[in-house]
Amino acid sequence: MTSKKGTTSIITQSPSQGYSLLNFYSAFLLGTFILTIWHYGIPSQLISPTNFELNNLAPSLAKTGWQWKNVEPSESLIWHTCYSTFQCARLSLPLDWLNTSNPSRISLAIIKIPATDLTNYLGPVFTNPGGPGGSGIFSLRRNGHNLQKIVGKNHDIISFDPRGIGASTPLINCWGSARQNSKIWKLSDVGVVDSHPGILNDAYARASALSKTCEDNMEREANARGEESLLKFVSTTSVARDMLEIMRKTGTEKLRYWGFSYGTFLGGVFAAMYPDLVERMVSDGNVNYKEWSTNTHTSFLHDSEKIMSAFYHYCHLSGPTICAFYSSAPSQISTRLATLLSNLKTHPILVPPQDPSSLPELITYSSLKRLISASLYRPILLFPSLATVLQALETGNGIPFIDLTSTYGMREIFTCDCPHDSCSDLPSPIDDDDEDLEATADVSAAIMCTDGGPLPHSLSTFQTYATYLIASAPAAGAVGVDFKLSCVGRTIPAKWRFTGPFEGNTSHPILYIANAADNVTPLVSARRNAEGFVGARVLVQDSFGHTSLSAGSVCTAGVVREYFQSGRLPEVGMVCKVERVPFGGGEMGGVEGFGESRGVKGEEGEDVEDGDEEIDRELREAAWELMISADMRLGRGGIW
Repeated sequence: MTSKKGTTSIITQSPSQGYSLLNFYSAFLLGTFILTIWHYGIPSQLISPTNFELNNLAPSLAKTGWQWKNVEPSESLIWHTCYSTFQCARLSLPLDWLNTSNPSRISLAIIKIPATDLTNYLGPVFTNPGGPGGSGIFSLRRNGHNLQKIVGKNHDIISFDPRGIGASTPLINCWGSARQNSKIWKLSDVGVVDSHPGILNDAYARASALSKTCEDNMEREANARGEESLLKFVSTTSVARDMLEIMRKTGTEKLRYWGFSYGTFLGGVFAAMYPDLVERMVSDGNVNYKEWSTNTHTSFLHDSEKIMSAFYHYCHLSGPTICAFYSSAPSQISTRLATLLSNLKTHPILVPPQDPSSLPELITYSSLKRLISASLYRPILLFPSLATVLQALETGNGIPFIDLTSTYGMREIFTCDCPHDSCSDLPSPIDDDDEDLEATADVSAAIMCTDGGPLPHSLSTFQTYATYLIASAPAAGAVGVDFKLSCVGRTIPAKWRFTGPFEGNTSHPILYIANAADNVTPLVSARRNAEGFVGARVLVQDSFGHTSLSAGSVCTAGVVREYFQSGRLPEVGMVCKVERVPFGGGEMGGVEGFGESRGVKGEEGEDVEDGDEEIDRELREAAWELMISADMRLGRGGIW
């Protein structure tokens, strides 16, 4: 291991990219987690459907000439062909469900993949990708066809941009027309709260300032429209009521739903409010209902150390040819990482610019902590690359770090140029050439903080919370503090906020799915949530990462398919195997990266028989493609 002492930085060769890493740090501050799961990526840019042009879409999509602004919102669902193979609608709904006589309205952007098998048509399955703030439009375009392969092509797949998000209007926008201010503000990011003594004080003050600025700007925009602030009406409770209305407009009597990450809270609110209207509900990667609704967030990192330990274990097990950070024992790998992090606190790595027009990069303790935290979402895909980055950083080489964070969209490019007609133009989230335009970190805090109610913390009590979280989850706790920190200084309450009880006798039992170790939605949350609903069942996937999609499992996909097709629940105590482990498996039969093994174990340990070979092949392909394409909240604005 190489450590450079006595200097303030380590110099490494210039990379091909020359953008400021400071923006990557700040993008992670409010945006590392999510979701959201998976295909949800949320950036720092603001979004507006009315300014969206399809100039940068693939030719097959651009030829449609589709623009959301050309569709007049309607109080009934009027479907339009969009993006070549999808159907889209804009639905006008009340801003205030508790006072529908209020003339203020919202417009929801809704998207559908129609069923292709109508011989046994079972209606629509609604999905939410998580976040909060994930765009249903974006996620369905990216992953909807694979979700349909799993639930069955005799279902429509429907999703939507929840109120305040993406192509729905009006938009949650903390910065008004001053779009560049959002980027400039991020330059003042102070790093994770354990990077240096006293940083929490700065972070707390900074969060308070952002909260006040956001609320003031949103209030000002609402006054200009002659309305109350949108922030009063973006709670998950209102979104659940919106989803009920969309369902009714489709002519469907009961809900079929697959929610991921934060989307499980949306599902839980719906199930608690309307239990008799739940026909099927898959809750995948579970937020703790009670903690979310009270803004406590004390157990969400419960499994994160298990996943970090898996990095050490599987790196050692795989050997030096596969894991670049290999050592002779897992404990030695842990020690090397601790030493590297300690060195970065005093000796950040400097990556010089390639040319005079670009900027140098600084790789600090905070930036590496955020990368490690993000990698816990997708161990199978990211652990090998993380090992390469760590080994390079030991030698003072920051280029692999820059390459990895660029490849996975974790870095935000700061520029003073305005890519649109003026700096006040806000880009759309639905742009295949720039997936970072899905939503904003503004959205995540706005929804989470109104869902959780008032945050009475003083600086001293927040320090106690931060100390607890860091001690209980050393790998991710310092980054995780940022989530609750984003609610400091929020004063505008939700007008409609469901706080429980989260229980009920649903028309059909809920299926909860949890990984054996999930970094932000632990298995214990699924079990606690299931206790409140009659007949609910928990399926465990024997894997690491966030939601079942982080480690594709033909077994899990098969259970989900059977549940939607026939209503059959897995046996009590079932555990689904996966086809790949971190650092392991290599190239195996079938779809690249997947072996032929498939298994479910019941309480007695019996194997469940393989199903139809054609269905298994389709499920295997869908599970693999979802694992590859799912963004898993890698640094783009959402939380869960």
